[in-house]
Amino acid sequence: MGYTICIGNQKGGVGKTTTAINLAAAFAVAEKKTLLIDIDPQSHATIGMGIRKLSGKKTLYNGLTGEAGINEIILQDMLPSLDMIPAHINLVAIEANRVRQTGGETLLSNLLSQLHGQYDYIIIDSPPSINLLTINAITAADSLLIPLQCEFFAVEGLTRFLKVFEVFEKFLNHHIKILGILITMFCSNENINRMIAEDIKNRLGDWVLKTIIPRDIHLQEAALHGRPLLFRDIKSIGAQSYFDLAKELISLADH
Repeated sequence: MGYTICIGNQKGGVGKTTTAINLAAAFAVAEKKTLLIDIDPQSHATIGMGIRKLSGKKTLYNGLTGEAGINEIILQDMLPSLDMIPAHINLVAIEANRVRQTGGETLLSNLLSQLHGQYDYIIIDSPPSINLLTINAITAADSLLIPLQCEFFAVEGLTRFLKVFEVFEKFLNHHIKILGILITMFCSNENINRMIAEDIKNRLGDWVLKTIIPRDIHLQEAALHGRPLLFRDIKSIGAQSYFDLAKELISLADH
């Protein structure tokens, strides 16, 4: 099926969707066939890939409800080696209709089981909250990548998220592991950022990835234009950092 990475954090604004889009693009540039899945009703990853109108197109909602098979909801060749399953606001109905039904947490993993060696990597952009959709993303994944903004309150919130993850691991997905904690929005010329980054490394040790994503306005500009930064300004510091991240994660996933 492909190595599946859920990108998650219950706190918003930590670079989760930016990471999902640009990491998927970096895998694709590395000639790894990649599928990007947006399971957030806000559809930020979908919009960030330039998809603003979905009239007539089937989305993840149709796959999760059984109205369509997985190959019917994949948008192929969004970029070379990169396909996508888009989200729609109607995903909120999954929460309302399935929350009390047995097996509601395995809707996504059941859907992905229809894939047969089509992808090397599957990236899931999850909602910035703990709900049924987030549970589906974590249940379907081999590993969890946690973006962490380099600021104090994000670090404090991470402690609570890690406790929730332990519950998921125990009761829903015994095989999932934390692939790494990714420091994002880092400003090397700010003393407080350097202090917080050092504190994160001291607290969380080997979980913290070597790659650090800098604060780069070009990442936000690329999202506005509906393209990963790697396909707009490959020489920018933000694009290069996601290349480095892809290389580091490929190495970790292989082990």
